[in-house]
Amino acid sequence: MYFVDRSVAVIKPKQPFLDWLNNMPDNDIDLSLDNLRADCTVLLIPEYDEPEEGVAYIDEIFERVFEMELSSWYEDNTVWPTDRSLKAFWEWFDVEFHSMLIDSLDEDLSNTPI
Repeated sequence: MYFVDRSVAVIKPKQPFLDWLNNMPDNDIDLSLDNLRADCTVLLIPEYDEPEEGVAYIDEIFERVFEMELSSWYEDNTVWPTDRSLKAFWEWFDVEFHSMLIDSLDEDLSNTPI
């Protein structure tokens, strides 16, 4: 096993995200908050000593994260909410931080840009 020189941020949708999804006219999936939060996006972020450093990093990249989460459901950005401010981000998502990441595999990691 290997320590990875990153920390982790788990992006967890909150009620406003669910409300947006459920109000989409072509949404025929019966979604619940538990469904949305069961398998969330996990981001590797820079290592931090204090959780506030993780929050500050997410504050720096929140626009890309917000858009990534929205586009994972609807690529058409004309149906996205117009308020995608930092305040809205924190109203729409919880972020769970973890300071230690361990790779349990003996294989090289590969990165693919999104």
